[in-house]
Amino acid sequence: MSKVFIIAEAGVNHNGSVKLAKRLIDAASYAGADAVKFQTFRARRLASRLALKAGYQLRATARNESQLQMLEKLELGLDAHRELIRHCRQKRIAFLSSPFDLESIDLLNGLGLRIFKIPSGEITNIPYLRKIGGIGKRVIVSTGMADLDEARQALNILVRSGVSKNNITFLHCTTAYPAAYRDVNLLAMLTIRDALGVNVGYSDHTEGIEISIAAVALGATVIEKHFTLDRNMKGPDHMMSLEPDQLKSLVDGIRNTEKAIGNGVKAPTRDEKRIKRHVRKSIVAKIDIPKGAKITNDAIDIKRPGIGVAPKYLDRIIGREARRGLKKDSLIRFHDLI
Repeated sequence: MSKVFIIAEAGVNHNGSVKLAKRLIDAASYAGADAVKFQTFRARRLASRLALKAGYQLRATARNESQLQMLEKLELGLDAHRELIRHCRQKRIAFLSSPFDLESIDLLNGLGLRIFKIPSGEITNIPYLRKIGGIGKRVIVSTGMADLDEARQALNILVRSGVSKNNITFLHCTTAYPAAYRDVNLLAMLTIRDALGVNVGYSDHTEGIEISIAAVALGATVIEKHFTLDRNMKGPDHMMSLEPDQLKSLVDGIRNTEKAIGNGVKAPTRDEKRIKRHVRKSIVAKIDIPKGAKITNDAIDIKRPGIGVAPKYLDRIIGREARRGLKKDSLIRFHDLI
């Protein structure tokens, strides 16, 4: 990946509707994201009847509904996946989906996905990691709720199972909806990079776009961010997602930040070279200097424009004699001196 890979996380914000999912794909394509990502699961393989909803899910969905009942409404079947993949091709954006169970891994692999995104909740799921590792494709791993040892163990399992380490990217992530700025700890992304020797990125659960842009400035190679068509829609993730115009602002901000990072060489730009002649200064005659006169500090001044001898060469000017008469404010050049 020669540029930051931007994943627009649609997740389950389609509310179980393929029509709505296509509109999310349209919005992600319009924003300029590289990929739009959904979630692939079989609700009964993902959650038991006794699984409770998280607090943020309770705030956005019916309280008398279990987590399993909520998830059953959000499943996408095989035909839906195929239809969404076709729509992504038409919109020239990559289709991604996070599998949440072993059957879903097989489904996505059968559909030809080239990148597997492992959600935070599966980072300690050894059979799951081994299955994805055995496929041998590019892998992106979210690390929300994990410590460094758990991330290292997941990496080792993936590599032993068949994935090249060069094809693995770990995303720093704070699993909270929304994540508080005080809990983001972006420097942990660099800790993962340095400790594990992998490419890193950031899965952003904060409100707004600035933390993702800061992560890019620090060296993130992948950014993932939830988005929706309308934050007021019913569903577990809408309220903490970006709306389409915000998503576009995020993508634009990341691309501008990429340009601004540069190559690290400290040297004048082309525009600076043009401006330099107007804003830098040169050594000039402070008074009329007759031919043969010795150049003293009292006889010179330092003024714009910067097209003559630069002030840094002042000591090479002082004490020499004028080869010809010099008028006040005229540039003093080396060939004017003896």
